[in-house]
Amino acid sequence: MSKRVYISNKNKGIALITAMLIVAITGIISSNLLWDNILSTRKTMSTLNRDQAIQVAIGAENWIKQILKQDAINSATDHLNELWAKKLPKLPIDGGDISGEIIDLQSRFNINNIIQSDGTLNQNQFNQLQRLLRILHLDPNMANVIVDWIDKDQYTSYPGGAEDDIYTKMNPPYRTSNQKIITITELLSINSMSIESYKTLAPHITAVPISTQINVNTAGSVILSSLDDGVTQNDIQRLINERNPSGYADIVTSFKPLLLPENLSNISNKSNYFQLKLLVNIDSITITMFTTIKREANGNTSVINRSFGTI
Repeated sequence: MSKRVYISNKNKGIALITAMLIVAITGIISSNLLWDNILSTRKTMSTLNRDQAIQVAIGAENWIKQILKQDAINSATDHLNELWAKKLPKLPIDGGDISGEIIDLQSRFNINNIIQSDGTLNQNQFNQLQRLLRILHLDPNMANVIVDWIDKDQYTSYPGGAEDDIYTKMNPPYRTSNQKIITITELLSINSMSIESYKTLAPHITAVPISTQINVNTAGSVILSSLDDGVTQNDIQRLINERNPSGYADIVTSFKPLLLPENLSNISNKSNYFQLKLLVNIDSITITMFTTIKREANGNTSVINRSFGTI
């Protein structure tokens, strides 16, 4: 005789709950796998887009180097109405756009000028740095702090200087660089340099590894004012008006009446150091590339340094 098996309502409920749990867990696992796959694909695309953006920027850099070389061949001077000095407008590229500009680094005060190649103080350049600080309403004694950061000795400049005895007491402690400044952001490490002071000073200075002259065809009014104590605002306005549209071919005639002989030797109408800033957008990736370019007298160009930032 056959037997019938009866399943209680309680067992039926447990079976149903178990089945629902299995379905739910399967759904969660599937969703996680799908999400991981989406993230992995997105990361891969972002990496590919970033690599593409870098290659585009380097390609543009080579194009800019050719422009600077051709400019040296075509012109004996550098001024703000030349092709290299015009901002590069947004240009479409595959999946995005590129824009940029070239900055004449010799339109700014080279902070490394204050220490000579033999390690001694360049008093003339030091005086100009102090004038620049005064014009910007910053403490001129900050020049002494910068000297102590660059020079190789541990003798504190007076007044306001700072050597290792100051920095080693900070938290965290560190030491002076005792070498030429590589990038102007180093100034944020020196004693008494606040963020506000740095933001005020930064647009007017650069850190070229060797001594450079100021190109008066590209320098702004603040730098022109710092050339000598005798330069007035009326002089600055006249000088800027006179240099348009093609700059000074003969700087001695215009500047000799205004500058002391030792300050006249600090200026030029030609530049050898430039900074290229490029902004590349591809999809959701944006990179900035900064390249310092050296141009020789024959027009040949070389990259001194290159850095990338991601926005």
